[in-house]
Amino acid sequence: MPTATITADPEHTVVDVGGTTLRVGAYAPADGTLSRVRRMPVDGMARDPHAPVPVLQERMVEQLVREVTRHTAGRAPGPVGVAFAGPITADGLVLAAPTVWGRRGDPLPLGALLTERLGRPVTVVNDLTAAAWRYAATEPEPFCLLTVSSGIGNKVFRDGDVLLHPEGHGGELGHWACDPSPDAPLCDCGGRGHLGAVASGRGVLAAARRAAAADPDGFARSRLAELCEDGVENPALAKALAEGDPFATGVLRAALVHLARAIGAVFASVGVCRYIVVGGFALAVGERYRLLLVEELDRQGCFGLSRERIDAMVALGAPDDDHGLIGAGRLLAARHASARGRVAR
Repeated sequence: MPTATITADPEHTVVDVGGTTLRVGAYAPADGTLSRVRRMPVDGMARDPHAPVPVLQERMVEQLVREVTRHTAGRAPGPVGVAFAGPITADGLVLAAPTVWGRRGDPLPLGALLTERLGRPVTVVNDLTAAAWRYAATEPEPFCLLTVSSGIGNKVFRDGDVLLHPEGHGGELGHWACDPSPDAPLCDCGGRGHLGAVASGRGVLAAARRAAAADPDGFARSRLAELCEDGVENPALAKALAEGDPFATGVLRAALVHLARAIGAVFASVGVCRYIVVGGFALAVGERYRLLLVEELDRQGCFGLSRERIDAMVALGAPDDDHGLIGAGRLLAARHASARGRVAR
């Protein structure tokens, strides 16, 4: 009787598409490692802000096909997972991508287009949905992943999957209208007073600039002013916050009032007791950001939770930008394992 040969799964090609940077790498399902990561600018509105939306969409598809083909040249083809910045349906239809091709444009069937062009199965999911899969392997209980970067997003992972409507609804706390005032900050999507416009890294930066203009003497005495050579920018703001500068801290505290209200609503409505914070701005500030958020959550109160429980429920994520890549790899591995299980039965 011939001996059966066990063949390891081919590596998965994983891609993470943000508003400015595209990342592509290899994920090994056998041991969960990520390798051969390359980064490059996205062929989107950040490079050509005046290009029509259909042109930017076509460039996006062409860039993805080109980079995946380059990445897999000479290797056995495997499944492809794409983490994409925008709301996406269960079948890979990108409904919107404000940071990639702007506020306008028709939905783009990215999953179907890439599957046809590449000749292999391509799974397209929201970037934060993918990122949640990274932490699903290490979090034993349901959790909410929050990203605080140029915008704000969230995903709740529960019962083995991300909670989303098949049409892509859900996980968009950044577009909750938290400030109803007529002069509230404008969101990238065109709405006014959204959480992402108020409490994201970009929102806090805008608030810091307004505060500096309104109180020039207070700003001049701050550590933030010492760090700013050519105006207030996010690296200096994050550093001043991490060092405990009172001026910068006051600005962030005002923004965290809204973020804590959003977290409190998720907790009260769904009962999730674990919140993992990622994103360039929050992670740049570091532990100081987590502590200030916990303080505001405790001030507002989480019904039934003590200060100790509130402190334990908020954690910072890994300090890297591999969330979408690793998560897309783990999502692909889980789906392929499930498919093999169904065939075996």
